[in-house]
Amino acid sequence: MIDGLDSRLLLTLRSNPRIGLVEVARRLGVARGTVQARLDKLVARNVITGFGPECEPAEMGYPVLAFVALEIVQGRLDEAIEGLRRVPEVLEAHGVTGNSDILCRVVARDNTHLQDVINAMLHTGAVQRSTSSISMTRQIPYRIDPLIRAAGADAP
Repeated sequence: MIDGLDSRLLLTLRSNPRIGLVEVARRLGVARGTVQARLDKLVARNVITGFGPECEPAEMGYPVLAFVALEIVQGRLDEAIEGLRRVPEVLEAHGVTGNSDILCRVVARDNTHLQDVINAMLHTGAVQRSTSSISMTRQIPYRIDPLIRAAGADAP
């Protein structure tokens, strides 16, 4: 859980990623040491998972976004995951319930390249079947700020 101060700290850092801790402390009305201690705790608890820039694959030459559902051969999950790690266009892979075992978010330069990416995902033989859906438009981009606000407001 996070509290109201953690929420305000996270939102300040997200809206001003290059801001210094002294300025964060000034804006939040707390001591710099408080900001540093809170930040250290949030990192230690894996609430904050990185400080790098966010990148847009489409602007890097990968405008095709697809979701690929994979059915894995029984007992070969580790092999399948290792194979997926070797495909740079696989941005995420999640173990899921339902008709498939893994759901992947992948990018490609074009539809032909997407077919190549999917073929690379199937290369190990640990994947039994794939089903893909190409994203036509992004209706709501990845967002976390509304959740940060809600989590901070829900804190005791």
